[in-house]
Amino acid sequence: MKRRLPWVLLAVSLGVMAVGLLLGEYRTVLEKAITVCLDCIGIG
Repeated sequence: MKRRLPWVLLAVSLGVMAVGLLLGEYRTVLEKAITVCLDCIGIG
């Protein structure tokens, strides 16, 4: 079981990432990151 756990966790994390990409969540994350960066330097 100890040898399977890392592979199971890897498969689950890749599956969750794929679902996020298919739903377009990367756009939301990118928009928030841009907003935070612009706020930090005082432009946004």
